[in-house]
Amino acid sequence: MRLTRPRIEPVDLDRLDETQREALAPFTDPSNKVGGGRVLNIFRTLVRAPKAMAGFLAWGNYILSRRNALPEREREMVILRTGWNCKSGYEFAQHTRIGKACGLTPDEIERIKQGPDAPGWTTLEGAMLRASDELVANHFVSDATWAQLEELGDKGRMDLVFTVGQYTQVSMMLNSFGIQLEDGDEADPDLKA
Repeated sequence: MRLTRPRIEPVDLDRLDETQREALAPFTDPSNKVGGGRVLNIFRTLVRAPKAMAGFLAWGNYILSRRNALPEREREMVILRTGWNCKSGYEFAQHTRIGKACGLTPDEIERIKQGPDAPGWTTLEGAMLRASDELVANHFVSDATWAQLEELGDKGRMDLVFTVGQYTQVSMMLNSFGIQLEDGDEADPDLKA
């Protein structure tokens, strides 16, 4: 975590204006599987700009959907590596939980922190992690890494770049706005302020 307190306070859910209430409806409706009645700190913060949040959610929903060509487990590897590279404690905590639900083991999550050269990755997994590193550091995937990603096809390679781009942006917001962990989440000890 870069900051130990918010720079932008999350909204009080009892004091929403109509536009904010509409923007948060997918999360506040207990019957909706998106939020199930729980509104995360990220959304309680982003709703201070409700129209921007609506656009953000539309793109984010694509990244986290089955329309993304990356299988869930590999998508979560890329998101975790991006959050790690951006030193986003909130992102890493959230997607550690999500990654485990998508089949990542605690050992794999530790190896994601070590990067593409950690032992045990397949050639494709290592290339996906390397592409994440290259995109965050240089905003470009090298020719050698691009070639190793061939198995993903054009759509998969595009979705990998889209995913890293989305979660780099998310990490920037989380870090800069000082969005704090959710109750019950724990910051990775290597990402504490």
